Amino acid sequence: MKLAGAFLRLIRYPNLIFIAVTQFLFYFCILYPAAHPHVFFADEFSLLLLLVASSVSIAAGGYVINDYFDLSIDQVNKPGRIVVEKHIHRRWAIIWHWIFSTAGVVMGFYISFITRNWLIGFSNVLCVLLLWVYSTTFKKKLLSGNIIISLLTAWVVLVVFFFVDYFPANIIPGWTMPAAMDEQAHRRVMRLAFLYGGFAFVISLIREVIKDMEDMEGDARYGCKTMPIAWGVPVAKVFTGAWLMVLTGTLLAIQFYAMYLGWWWSILYCSLLIIIPLLWITRKLYLASVATDYHYLSGTVKFVMLAGILSMIFFKLYQS
Repeated sequence: MKLAGAFLRLIRYPNLIFIAVTQFLFYFCILYPAAHPHVFFADEFSLLLLLVASSVSIAAGGYVINDYFDLSIDQVNKPGRIVVEKHIHRRWAIIWHWIFSTAGVVMGFYISFITRNWLIGFSNVLCVLLLWVYSTTFKKKLLSGNIIISLLTAWVVLVVFFFVDYFPANIIPGWTMPAAMDEQAHRRVMRLAFLYGGFAFVISLIREVIKDMEDMEGDARYGCKTMPIAWGVPVAKVFTGAWLMVLTGTLLAIQFYAMYLGWWWSILYCSLLIIIPLLWITRKLYLASVATDYHYLSGTVKFVMLAGILSMIFFKLYQS
């Protein structure tokens, strides 16, 4: 049981659940009602399950390879949470990385073969490569690693849009597929896909820089050039605070549009669970001074990210 628990910690199972929930919510709350609200396509849903499984597999492989290469740094930053070598041998860690990554790529190309949408398969290959170079190289570089992770976080949402965006009808005998969305529905869904993708990108970038401030001790010891090390903690705080203000201002503007639509419950939800916490994070960020402060802020940002993704439910409620 101890080994099973260590393995689940290695692959960050709560984050994998979060990825699956995000993709299912975007499909059922935004895509499905816009594309074919009165018809359930079992074959499309089967492929969606594969898409989610491939995303989760690639993410799991990414977490494993990150811990594999970060062993020395983690012994300084979080010695109590080390799994590689302590519970799972490094050789098995690299094997599990390739098992998860290969499974994700194979599932992606199977989806591409069925739908003739080759973006899915090749994007999965790119995700695996980006996670590898992030762990080996870019994680130690100024800002580039943060941007890679933020882009991959945004892709969790966008890949579901591109999955349904092109669905030729009856492409395989015996398979029932929906036709493409009409132009108006396509534009609406695309706006929401990039809205949530943009939210995921910015909130992830904020969290990555806060985590860099938390992990400064180990990162500095092993030659990492993250923002707080290269430019100093005050600059990193200003950078993060600026993005927090941009995100908060954008969300406030969206609430005015929601007010026009009469989505009062959505406004209350976003105000209490997203906007006010973002303002609180901004204030606390400038008071933070030790690793535990940044760790707490990182957890709070993750809560805001979850609250933002769960807000997709309101699109289903107000359109039903």
